[in-house]
Amino acid sequence: MTQEQTVVDGDWHRVHPASPFVRGWVALAAIIYFFGRDTFERTLQGRGTIGDNFNERTLWLLAGGGVVLLLALGSFVLSWYFTRYQLAEGYVRVNTGFLFKQQRQARLDRVQAIDIVQPLLARIFGLAELKFEVADAGHSAVRLSYLRLAQAKQLRATILGRAAGIADGSETVEVPEAPEQVVLYVPPGRLVGSLILSEQSLFIVLSAIASVLMSVLTESRAFILYLIPAILGLGTAYWRSFNTGYNFTAAISPDGIRLRYGLLDTRAQTVPPGRIQALKVTQPPLWRILGWYRIHVNVAGYGEHHRSEGEHRTMLLPVGRKPEVMMMLSLVLPDPGTADPERVFTAGLTGLDSGAGFVTTPKRAWILSPLGWRRNGFLSTDTALLLRSGRLWRKLVMVPHQRTQSIALHQGPLARLFGVADLVLHTTPGPVAPRLIQAATEEAVSLFDQQGARARKARKLQSSEQWLAQLPPAAMPVPAPPAMHAIRRASTQEEPDHG
Repeated sequence: MTQEQTVVDGDWHRVHPASPFVRGWVALAAIIYFFGRDTFERTLQGRGTIGDNFNERTLWLLAGGGVVLLLALGSFVLSWYFTRYQLAEGYVRVNTGFLFKQQRQARLDRVQAIDIVQPLLARIFGLAELKFEVADAGHSAVRLSYLRLAQAKQLRATILGRAAGIADGSETVEVPEAPEQVVLYVPPGRLVGSLILSEQSLFIVLSAIASVLMSVLTESRAFILYLIPAILGLGTAYWRSFNTGYNFTAAISPDGIRLRYGLLDTRAQTVPPGRIQALKVTQPPLWRILGWYRIHVNVAGYGEHHRSEGEHRTMLLPVGRKPEVMMMLSLVLPDPGTADPERVFTAGLTGLDSGAGFVTTPKRAWILSPLGWRRNGFLSTDTALLLRSGRLWRKLVMVPHQRTQSIALHQGPLARLFGVADLVLHTTPGPVAPRLIQAATEEAVSLFDQQGARARKARKLQSSEQWLAQLPPAAMPVPAPPAMHAIRRASTQEEPDHG
């Protein structure tokens, strides 16, 4: 079997020979610079080269540099030689290490999501890192760095095929990559507009106004200088958001929801249907002018990573209008569990009920949330629990019943006085923290009992870890989930977005 072929026979295979150099190029460049600095400085100052001033010190410097460089190259070669991977017996295994050996393995039927990552240098060489998250894996997500891009795509297709249950590992030919249908694209202009109208921009404007006023009142410019670190930090955040959100594309295929994005470093994520634990739709105040929303999700394994990395990996939609939000909701929850999904989700997104059936905070407790008491509420469909909150910063949280891990009731002394309580749902770690705010005590207790029963019933119907085996034929995501056509027909009647 050649390096370009996919692992389908259970043999051990090595990653691409250039992998250690792509990973360790910074260390290699530092070594070359340290030992070549003298020559570099001489050239800049016009003092000649080492050959013109050759002495014993120069000889030892060259010898030391050569030894360190050879040791570095040797460690790279050993790292490549002892890094092997295998796909067999329902597991993917990765062996690494020369002196300190390590083996990581993951069950294919526990795969939550698969990413193909291409840092800038890897893109130049046509390489990619294959990274897949496994339920309960925490920080030990399995990585394959690096493979040829075509090989990484083929290996991803094989792993997803076995994880979904459409391939059992006995096949002797490569599992073809599943076809896809692009359903969403975020124009760069809209992405820039969303950053300008973001919460960070509002914070900068308010802070600048406050600093100017304080400087005028105190006749001191020190308050304006305090803004410089904040502006530099927010500028970095802006660049990170633009770099990761650039060219954002969503597509659907039999192996899951495919997300692609990135300007310098590109990433292609594949999240199998049913692996999303919870979903949150938010709308900052300034975005209401243009009717924009963003979507975050909880996926097992993603929430355990570094915050800056996980924030973008859990983004299902960086900025989109209502039709695009409805589209993404239909992918996450093909069966909405209600006869009128358009009205239900619109009421959850925009605020007041409009006859959708949301149970809100009782009027007796309006003083606890003067602006948002009518906005706070919940609605349970046959398949998910919807929680909405916020009048200025609108938020809609959706949790499929089978993803509810535990439930808790919270009631402080002030809430007890007004006869309200909060209900907290626990899912996997991530940006979504499902919480019902200030529901009537009797409603919260009733929901506590009912949601527990719904979660147990939904989990009993989930008979297999292979997500494709759980879906009825009518719900297969090819080429598009058919259960929410009513939402899409109603949404596409709105004015089209021109970016």
